[in-house]
Amino acid sequence: MRKGFTLIELLVVIGIIVVLMGVVIVAVNPVRQFAQANNSRRRSNVVTILNAVSQNIIENGGKWSCSAGDLPTTTPKNMADPTSDPQGYDICSCLVPRYLPEIPVDPTAGSYTDCSNYNSGYTIIQDPTTGRVTVSAPHAQSEDGAPPVISVTQ
Repeated sequence: MRKGFTLIELLVVIGIIVVLMGVVIVAVNPVRQFAQANNSRRRSNVVTILNAVSQNIIENGGKWSCSAGDLPTTTPKNMADPTSDPQGYDICSCLVPRYLPEIPVDPTAGSYTDCSNYNSGYTIIQDPTTGRVTVSAPHAQSEDGAPPVISVTQ
């Protein structure tokens, strides 16, 4: 008698392994995992920027001090240098290097070389009535349906 596996037995085992791998890939869902990782980074970056803005305000007696002027109060503006976004708010020189080593950028929509060439991918606005500052991540990725709102106010 010969010992070993027949071709049919091998094909059945390979078929079972393929089905199990398909189930695992669907369960793990790498696209969702990447979206969650990017959104987690966005949440961290938004908090980091807002903390740096708060430090600037605290050190200047409760008033924002920046060569770019007052924080936007009517519509959120993208934090970017004027070359990257002429309508943006150039916050970099106000925070780097005193409060941050560099401007945190959105993992899919941001870029940073230095303060003369960056686009954070995040927006900032200050409520004119309360003085509260809000930093948002408008490029949040969908994890399970609609993209989450990533916004922090202080």
